[in-house]
Amino acid sequence: MSASSPAASAASIADRLAHARAAIARAAASAGREAGDVTLTAVVKTQPPAAIDAILAAGQAVFGENRVQEAQARWADRDRAGLELRLIGSLQTNKAEAAVALFDVIETLDRARLVEALARAADRAGRTPRCLIQVNTGREPQKAGAAPEAVPALLDTARAAGLTVEGLMCIPPAEDDPVAHFRPLAALARDLGLPILSMGMSGDYPAAIACGATHVRLGTALFGERNRP
Repeated sequence: MSASSPAASAASIADRLAHARAAIARAAASAGREAGDVTLTAVVKTQPPAAIDAILAAGQAVFGENRVQEAQARWADRDRAGLELRLIGSLQTNKAEAAVALFDVIETLDRARLVEALARAADRAGRTPRCLIQVNTGREPQKAGAAPEAVPALLDTARAAGLTVEGLMCIPPAEDDPVAHFRPLAALARDLGLPILSMGMSGDYPAAIACGATHVRLGTALFGERNRP
């Protein structure tokens, strides 16, 4: 059985994508923003090739991946011209070289050791992905991300190492009101002069857009619920 819902046919994926785009446009308008201010990142973890084919055919061009090795397998034989790949899962330092080679954006920069590993890998590869700093707004010990108060110093470290940091990313605790995390993240980004905010997923992206999200990460909204073992 595939990892996606049986209902996630090519037609249903195209319909879900159109619905999500319309919902993003409505949320942006309600916040006094343009629909083009918000980029939809399609989260494709565990999705089968047919689902990727379907959403590509429907015109989606920005994709989020959680694991480097899985992404390598998924995209190795595909034409990536015009596409953008974003790493949205935590990154081990020993995968930095592979991540730099594959991704256009790494959203999960969260510690100085990873800055060093990415800078070395970028120097060897001759390409430097853009980065976001992942912020652990809920201060959850089991979750990746820099503490909010550590972000300014980490930003300085990353810039000194030659990395381009363009914004912040967060994943609020599932049990919390996400707005209580989105608003402080947006304020921190403003204070630091960072224009990009990756926040909001399938269950809360309209609220994230109201709080200033520039990128929302949607998986279930596009592909349906994943089957569990």
